[in-house]
Amino acid sequence: MWDRLLTDCNVCTMVPTRNDPLGIVRSAAIAIADGRIVRIGKRTDMAGMKVGEVVPMHGAWVTPGLIDCHTHLVFGGTRAAEHALRRMGASYEEIAEAGGGIASTIRATRQASDAELLESSRRRLRALMAGGCTTVEIKSGYGSDVRSELRLLQVAQRLAEQEPVRISPTLLALHALPEGADRKRFVRQAVEELVPAAADAQLATAVDGFCEGIGFLPHEIEQLFVAAEDHGLRVKLHAEQLSNRGGARLAARYNALSADHLEHLDAEGAEAMAEAGTVAVLLPGAFYALGEKQLPPVQLLRDAGVPIAVATDCNPGTSPLLNPQLAMNMACTLFGLSPEEALAGMTVNAAQALGIDDQVGTVAPGKVADLVAWRIEEPAELGYWIGLPGPERRMLAGVDC
Repeated sequence: MWDRLLTDCNVCTMVPTRNDPLGIVRSAAIAIADGRIVRIGKRTDMAGMKVGEVVPMHGAWVTPGLIDCHTHLVFGGTRAAEHALRRMGASYEEIAEAGGGIASTIRATRQASDAELLESSRRRLRALMAGGCTTVEIKSGYGSDVRSELRLLQVAQRLAEQEPVRISPTLLALHALPEGADRKRFVRQAVEELVPAAADAQLATAVDGFCEGIGFLPHEIEQLFVAAEDHGLRVKLHAEQLSNRGGARLAARYNALSADHLEHLDAEGAEAMAEAGTVAVLLPGAFYALGEKQLPPVQLLRDAGVPIAVATDCNPGTSPLLNPQLAMNMACTLFGLSPEEALAGMTVNAAQALGIDDQVGTVAPGKVADLVAWRIEEPAELGYWIGLPGPERRMLAGVDC
């Protein structure tokens, strides 16, 4: 017996066929039991089956729950003043060198109480959920030492326990060098103390770093990746955002789940990512907020066969973006993705970027029934409307939430 049968819906399964990248099933029904999808097909094929509850969807379009695979959701304060500075012509690097940027958020986060961090992060998380997210990655990275980094992951853990959403926690161990810190000592502490502590406490499933001139250099990132491997954690990387440091190739060498940003990616990096199965996560919110001119090489990624994901990069300084559908629209209008690519970027490819594509990201038998229902006429509208209010229905493991 099935627990629920969703009827009278059109479904983007996100399981592509030869002629249909979205795997659309019209006039469909979705059977759910024990929180998982049991069957999907024409509603006429499901007649007469025993079911606990029939849920009419009244012609809505159903997609997998959206997956925001790159956020920095837990932080204190804002950086609204930097927004004004950028409008006056200050660059990302100039703001950082003047003591702003990530360093200013580290200070504000340190000053915030645990309760303040939890509640401000909850508000941001709920905005993403209202926009259709059923899974959200949350990075640390705004701590200045082992204790403060673990604190941020603990806040993410509490959000996962208290909110109807899946949280994928990532230890962003090398994000920014704190003011006055000794560089070698800071890297050594991240490698020898922070990564083992996060792994032992099961607070993270992946480790990340910022490979950039104002962040950390490839040889430092490689030390981090070795430590992650030694402790059974996957790796991800902020790579090629402001310059090409060979971060994508480094990430691929360690079979990274994803390399993110990638505005300055070259062909060698794209080929390495394709061979390793590393997902390209594009972050149009940061491109927009920073007023960047260098577009990520989308066609290069397509030609190389690299899966493309899209995320909000929600953070206080360079992407104060809380609407996942707007991220899809930006990916289309700014980066030239098709609406189909943008939707895949926040479902099936985003799931791969988090290493959870065996559980979520498509509407298929055996997958967890994380679903959203949209009141739209065609799926292309998800990449067309600017700031669509969100889905009319959101389900986590088949339960409305």
